[in-house]
Amino acid sequence: MNKKGFLTQEELEDKIGEGLIETVVVGFTDHYGRLMGKRVDAEYFLESVLTSGTHGCNYLLTTNMAMDPVPGYQYANWELGYGDFHLVPDLNTLRVADWLEKTALVICDVHNEKSHLLESIAPRSILKKQLSALEADHMQCFAASELEYYLLENSYKQAFQQNYQNLTPAGYYLEDYHIMQGTRNEKYTSVVRRHLKNSGIQVETSKGEWGLGQHELNVKYSDVLSMSDNHVVYKQCMKEVADAMGVSVTFMAKFASDQAGSSSHIHMSLWKDGENAFAGDQEFGPVKGSDLFRWFLGGWIKHVPDVMPLYAPTINSYKRFVDGSWAPTRLAWSYDNRTAGFRVVGSGAGLRIECRIPGADCNPYLAFAASLASGLDGIKNKIEPPECFVGDIYAAAHLPRVPYTLAEAVTLFEGSEFAKNTFGSEVVKHYTHFFKTEQRAYDTSVTDWERKRYFEQI
Repeated sequence: MNKKGFLTQEELEDKIGEGLIETVVVGFTDHYGRLMGKRVDAEYFLESVLTSGTHGCNYLLTTNMAMDPVPGYQYANWELGYGDFHLVPDLNTLRVADWLEKTALVICDVHNEKSHLLESIAPRSILKKQLSALEADHMQCFAASELEYYLLENSYKQAFQQNYQNLTPAGYYLEDYHIMQGTRNEKYTSVVRRHLKNSGIQVETSKGEWGLGQHELNVKYSDVLSMSDNHVVYKQCMKEVADAMGVSVTFMAKFASDQAGSSSHIHMSLWKDGENAFAGDQEFGPVKGSDLFRWFLGGWIKHVPDVMPLYAPTINSYKRFVDGSWAPTRLAWSYDNRTAGFRVVGSGAGLRIECRIPGADCNPYLAFAASLASGLDGIKNKIEPPECFVGDIYAAAHLPRVPYTLAEAVTLFEGSEFAKNTFGSEVVKHYTHFFKTEQRAYDTSVTDWERKRYFEQI
């Protein structure tokens, strides 16, 4: 293998010939970030899919969470007959899916069936468009995402049968950094770490988090496209390992109102000629950073309202933004300050920006695309960030806040000239409809909260 867990075409052929690989998962993500696609016979993959790709129904880029066809999209609808798009394997992502028996996995780009160009609305296409702009300036973006999640003793099927109520977390006290509680859950976490390592994803650390049964898993940073692919793979691995072990993990941004939310903090830096382009000798608040660093940070902060649904895409996402909860509520930056939406960490070659806004429910391609586009616009227009904030940002009521509801965030996204100019009007219109569909599904649902509040007392 060219790198542990990854496969070249020749290595795949050898493993198929030896009977070690029988199935290839051919996948892409929908708007929610879920891995969709097909299982392909390994020999047929070599004969056909490897060179010619395969087909998928284009309704998958318009469906809701329940997989219902949703009216109102121009891209795909009943009138157009819900045709096909083309899935083209990116062989740079070909790897062993170590947690599955005799299985390999490859991430695909979604192409238009007629033009054979990238479908502009597909999440991976949106990120690749931003990377094209970056490559034109002969720069690279390196990034990492930190996924938090809750581990529960109930299986997914049990949780469903119990209407997701009265579930048993895998911990019974706040376990942030507690080794003993982490030890109790090693029977799950160690399996995940091993499978990920054997599937080409290097895990750096795992630890307890600030919630009952809450944990975090960190993988090694890489170029931003590879990091997005890895994010999708390791999230899929964690869910499928949990399912096989009769437990469950949830990546809801806010699993319980009295527990900490789960984030997907994004770390990002730009590199040029093999060096960190953020590092510099200029004094900037408490850090030394370059002009590129300063302007990238300025653009990233400024454009949060323009792209907020790409960081926080669900109704539940916004339940996480509570003061004093470790989730950011104000738009400010600081140095090594976990009350800030933007936390600057490291120095020299390790200098980077951590955005703490995205939740664990984000689609990594969209969240990274929004981050990169915002920062690049900051560089292009030399956008200055606000002054470095020192102190408790939760107590700074004068600072601008993050949007607190999906409805508010979608309104800003829909009207944003920055979003339209950056991603294209077609993409903004498509995703606006997607987010509004999610909002309407919530608005028309009768919740347990309503029954408890109004059934007798109203």
